[in-house]
Amino acid sequence: MDGSYPPQQFWPQVPPRRRTGRVVALVTAAVLGGGLIGGTTGAVIAGTDSPLSPAPVTATAAADTAPADVSAVVAKVMPSVVEINVRTGAAEGVGSGVILTADGRILTNHHVVAGAREIRITFADGTTAPATVVGTDRASDLAVLQATGVSDLTPAALGDSDTVRVGDSVIAIGSPAGLQGTVTTGIISALDRDVTIASGGVSYAALQTDASINQGNSGGPLFDADGRVIGVNSAIYSPTSGPGGSAGSVGIGFSIPINTAKAVIERMG
Repeated sequence: MDGSYPPQQFWPQVPPRRRTGRVVALVTAAVLGGGLIGGTTGAVIAGTDSPLSPAPVTATAAADTAPADVSAVVAKVMPSVVEINVRTGAAEGVGSGVILTADGRILTNHHVVAGAREIRITFADGTTAPATVVGTDRASDLAVLQATGVSDLTPAALGDSDTVRVGDSVIAIGSPAGLQGTVTTGIISALDRDVTIASGGVSYAALQTDASINQGNSGGPLFDADGRVIGVNSAIYSPTSGPGGSAGSVGIGFSIPINTAKAVIERMG
């Protein structure tokens, strides 16, 4: 690498592997209280882009489509997004999630609920309910929860992440810094980014987005312009990370493709 890039951070726990792009520091997007849950986890990401010259592109006419009405999409999908409050020992954490079924199945990140002794869900209307872990998949950083004593919830519509294209408009909703129902917008910046969490055992090919994602957005949905979930927000690049460091959005966020999540959900039943 030349000197134009910021200093890089490396974690010895990451097994050696071939990398074809730049390596940058990455942190999970969970908010912490007490410093024990998820947010100080370091990670690295390797881009899959090649240094070769791009192939010639044949231009085609753009489709005649109207821009998305973001406010209408948000109004439709907001009831499907939840805040997840987690307690482990003396520490507390905040993440986000998305409703899968009317009786309270919820999708989130593994790192949001790892080590939790108590989980409480806050729904968009302000009501709350306790929840238990149905199952987790650390390798893909996904977890499914079951909220207790709820019914008639609004499940999200799951899209097809295999059809996502660079430049597609997206909407992220979650609880950054515990600010429930925060909406940010952007585009898909890249596909198939190779994400590896440095603490070990977590690896997935991510959707990259410039929609603002911050700590507390972890586990929340990334919607397409039609209000379908295409990704689970999971990690962000931050110039500073690690114990005692801070992390904020610089327009480089990563989401687990929803098709990856569908396979995990099916295994968990």
